[in-house]
Amino acid sequence: MNSAVALADGREVPAGRRPTCTNCLRPQSVCYCRHLTQVPTATRVIVLQHPREREVAIGTARMASLCLPNSELHVGVDWSASAPLARVLADTTRSAALLYPGETAADVLRDPPRGPLTLVVVDGTWAQAKKIVRQNPILAGLPRYAFTPPEPSQYRIRREPSLECVSTIEALVLVLGAIEGDPQRFQALLAPFRAMIDAQIDCEARFRGARSRHARRARAGPPPLPFPKILRERAQDVVCIAGEANAWPYGSRERAANATGAANATGATGVAGYADELVHWVARRVVTGETFAMFVSPRNPLAASTAGHCGIPEAVLRSGAALAEFRTAWRAFVRDTDVLCGWGPYGNALLEGAGAFAPEGRFDLRAHARLFARGPAGSPADFAARVGAPTAASTEPGRAGERLAKVVAVADYFLHAS
Repeated sequence: MNSAVALADGREVPAGRRPTCTNCLRPQSVCYCRHLTQVPTATRVIVLQHPREREVAIGTARMASLCLPNSELHVGVDWSASAPLARVLADTTRSAALLYPGETAADVLRDPPRGPLTLVVVDGTWAQAKKIVRQNPILAGLPRYAFTPPEPSQYRIRREPSLECVSTIEALVLVLGAIEGDPQRFQALLAPFRAMIDAQIDCEARFRGARSRHARRARAGPPPLPFPKILRERAQDVVCIAGEANAWPYGSRERAANATGAANATGATGVAGYADELVHWVARRVVTGETFAMFVSPRNPLAASTAGHCGIPEAVLRSGAALAEFRTAWRAFVRDTDVLCGWGPYGNALLEGAGAFAPEGRFDLRAHARLFARGPAGSPADFAARVGAPTAASTEPGRAGERLAKVVAVADYFLHAS
């Protein structure tokens, strides 16, 4: 009978294998433990790791858990009956959020959540992570946060699906730095990550004499260009849109509950909490350049971050048009045959939430950009720069004006690049 060595997490490996560090679980020859630094956090981090990812020797979830004392690492797929997860999510002293992209995900780097937080992170390939979130309503129901990395991943020994993907530990460095307002403090987490990469590359150079089987392979050429027919066939009807909202942060008391019964975006009362409400709306016909722009006075109390996020002075937002006036003006601009072209569904959701007219024609430019890029597309500005789409200066103020200029640039690129 073969003997075995027990590891720190309860697993056993045959005694004949290379000596393994019981802390980082890497072979002792490439152990990165001397590079680990404990980084205390106010944020509680819960990493839910897919079982197959645990077997990936060059994964970074365990590395992150060794650096973050206020973290937990759990392995599994079905979390519906997980006592540890239920315990942390039931903690009334802090809100919980899921770090996972989605149509409703807020940008954690631009608008990080405030207050004590439990951050749930899913570790695995994109397919594995998607399966975990889809099969666990307890996760799917959490407020979501996502981000676009400011630079490519340093994960040179593992192939990523696109240049916009990063490792779990790189994601935590960015996100925790934003949440806790001290990005530099979390750079220490990258020391063992870089050491692991350097050791792996050195081993493969010395013992295999070949490049890493995990390294990202450069594409032989650009991907096929799937240009949307609707933009070409109905070019005269394409109206690019962008909107900004008075949005209370997820986890805030104002968003979660309002005892007096707030009015939501449609004017209905008695709802729980303040929903996102449209306060700035801009639109432009791509072919003619005809533009619509209007501020809408907030119906709910103005969130502290709204003016700064919108890039519009608070006094300007408060002096905006009444909701009924906006509906009338917008209806006079938009045609029944128009195709509203937005970056994701949020703009259309704001428009419908305001009770304004929305034609049946819709086109999600971000979804198409993802198909084109075969992965995450980033922001409209990111994608416009990626494909070399010329962008004119914004003619409208604020974040919505800047966003509209980039959306128009991308739509125009797809319109004429076929």
